[in-house]
Amino acid sequence: MSDATGDETADEARADGGTTAPTADPSAAETAAAGVAGEGGGRSSNTFLGDVWVNFKRWNVKAVRNPFVLVVSLVQPVIFLVLFTEVFGNVAGRAVSEGLPGVSYETYLVPAIAIQVSLAAAVTSGIGLVNDIENGMFEKVLVSPMNRTAVFLGKTAAEVFRIAIQVAIILGLGVLLGAEIETGVVGAAAIVATGIVFSLWFIALSNSLAVLTRDQESTIIGANLLQFPLLFLSSAFLPLETLPDWIQTFARLNPVTYGVDTARALMLDRDVMTVVEVSRFDGAMNTVVPGFAVLLGLAVAFGSVAVFLLSRASSSDVQ
Repeated sequence: MSDATGDETADEARADGGTTAPTADPSAAETAAAGVAGEGGGRSSNTFLGDVWVNFKRWNVKAVRNPFVLVVSLVQPVIFLVLFTEVFGNVAGRAVSEGLPGVSYETYLVPAIAIQVSLAAAVTSGIGLVNDIENGMFEKVLVSPMNRTAVFLGKTAAEVFRIAIQVAIILGLGVLLGAEIETGVVGAAAIVATGIVFSLWFIALSNSLAVLTRDQESTIIGANLLQFPLLFLSSAFLPLETLPDWIQTFARLNPVTYGVDTARALMLDRDVMTVVEVSRFDGAMNTVVPGFAVLLGLAVAFGSVAVFLLSRASSSDVQ
């Protein structure tokens, strides 16, 4: 069974990289498929964690081979950060200062851009899966002995690892533009964690769209169709009280609002929750605790759907 998995992963390396390694030398993908040797010389690729690790490495290698997608998912939020602070900073800054005295628009905006980069990066998750379906790699995964849940978790772990790096870049750029992280390095790490937790539900949704449509264009359109309404119909760019009533109503059901409010509370070290009133905790925790609770609930719900769809998929579905 382990040898079969190694052969399939070798096929994958050839499909992804476009080159064929000499038969005398095992490829990096074959080494990854072999897994990390456990105690007693056994291979861990037949275990759940071994399957997660194999897929984690595979999707990171695939990202390195095609960095264009990573750059695009980061460039768009950077453009938003620069344009919004330079073009709308004066007007939006006055609206922000009325509700949050002493807070610059740069400081107010950076948490929203951190959530945006998580959203934009999560969109690409389904695109990568569709690419696997189109080149036949997904079919090979389906007929392999790997656990389907482990396949999804490994892929997701690779994507949130890259999202963490991208959010950290946004925070660094925001500080250079004049934003202040009141909670320091610990707060910055917590904002990165918020971006990761927020991205989980949209990664699951993007992968679900990929399995359902099995078409790259449909997956891109479906994900992008949701991305911008979710961003602009939330507390991301302006305080909710300055927006029309119907937007405020939608924002209360919008996951982006909970992600942005959580990240903003960590940025400002104060309670800024705009959709639910919680007073059980102290300061920023009145925003962070309910925000994380909602985001984790969404991640579990959408993740379960994605795993269910992957478990139902068969090789005949993707031929």
